[in-house]
Amino acid sequence: MIALTFVASIMILFVTILQYREEAEDYHKKRLLRKEKAVKAHINSILENTSYEVKTEKLKYIFKVNGNMRGLSSISELSRIHKMPINLYDLNGNLIVSSLWQFKNNQHDSVRHLSPGILTAIDKSPNKRYVIKHNGKEGEYQSSFTYIYDKKFKPIAILNLPYLADSTFYKKELEEFLKNLATIYLIMFILAIFISYLLSRYITKSLNTVNHMLRQTSFSKENQKIILKNPNDEINQLIESYNQMVDKLEESAKKLAQTEREEAWRNMARQVAHEIKNPLTPMRLNIQSFQMTFDPDDPDIKQKFNDFSQMLIEQIDLMSKIASAFSDFAKMPQAQLLQNDLVAVVSSVLKLYDPRQVKFVSNKDQISFHFDKSQMQRVITNLVKNALQSVPDGREPDILVSIKDLNDKIIISVTDNGSGIPVEYQSRIFEPKFTTKSSGMGLGLAIVRKIVENHNGKIYFKTHQGEGTTFIIEFDKNYN
Repeated sequence: MIALTFVASIMILFVTILQYREEAEDYHKKRLLRKEKAVKAHINSILENTSYEVKTEKLKYIFKVNGNMRGLSSISELSRIHKMPINLYDLNGNLIVSSLWQFKNNQHDSVRHLSPGILTAIDKSPNKRYVIKHNGKEGEYQSSFTYIYDKKFKPIAILNLPYLADSTFYKKELEEFLKNLATIYLIMFILAIFISYLLSRYITKSLNTVNHMLRQTSFSKENQKIILKNPNDEINQLIESYNQMVDKLEESAKKLAQTEREEAWRNMARQVAHEIKNPLTPMRLNIQSFQMTFDPDDPDIKQKFNDFSQMLIEQIDLMSKIASAFSDFAKMPQAQLLQNDLVAVVSSVLKLYDPRQVKFVSNKDQISFHFDKSQMQRVITNLVKNALQSVPDGREPDILVSIKDLNDKIIISVTDNGSGIPVEYQSRIFEPKFTTKSSGMGLGLAIVRKIVENHNGKIYFKTHQGEGTTFIIEFDKNYN
């Protein structure tokens, strides 16, 4: 509405100015033509009553500058009567007589002699009349040129009437009109703003509610339906569509959650079976071998039995570790968020490593916030262990653990000088059971991410092939 009002006012202003200009131009054009006819009629009357022979060379005597005793035929008297300058030229464009006294002795060449172009234009004009326009200090000038005829309609002179197109009246009228128009449109503009504000408040009140609910909509939580009193038809349709979407979203979320749980358990079962099967195979082979080679009379039978028992114990311990690892991942204990010093906790963990290989920096000596001490130690241990294992053989490990306490965040970063993470593995690096190493179960980074998320944080990485990887953890202080 505001835009339409503004555009309409500009268009009306533009059209009004054009209209006034056209009216002023048309008025001066007609006025010059009327004066020209009146002057020609007056001149023809003088020529009919003169005692001189009506010829070009006699016109300077007929139309004297000062006139005769009565002054009826003087060029100055004609100018006074018709209230405009009058010039008479012969057919060759030479000035015969003029009402402008200053031209008597010191005339400009363009006034004393008409240009050939003007003479040609008059002659070629259908009505033997030619008008030129030019702008001067006082405004726009129009100058008309037309023939004066004798009794036999033979041209004997050229009449020139310089005319000042005084548009002062029209300019005042235009200014007055524009002032009134501006006042009216200013009032309309203010009303348009006020009405637009009321309409927008009425229309967007319901839309803001819908917008707020849409922003709050999440696939991971139960979403509330929208209930509004007396919404209009369009908003009501939108609300109904949203409520239907919430129902479908909730149904889809339940199905997806069920599918994800089933798939997760299937994957976990396959992985547990695979990890347990690995030590069972050598155990079976060793038992079969011991069974076939068992000899009670063998003098070394006791040593062989001890070696066999030790192998079984190691494999059983390995299966126990596997079961414990999967149990820890499947049932992560609830984080005990207590006020602790992060710098002290990280420092205590890193004392277990060679300080030449693992370095530690912090921008503050003490950084306190709420976190689970044991779980945070586990995070640092897993990240440092992965960093050391990522360094290829023949390269000295150079691991940097850094902590930064910023205004609203706490950032922990672990940077290594390893081989980097290949592009094809980057999207799966935090998946359970995924590993690029020849040993291990691929649960370390999955456990780290779960612990970080339990602390309302986030973890991500930056890697460069052949140069190393940086794992970054961010904790938001506002959640503490």
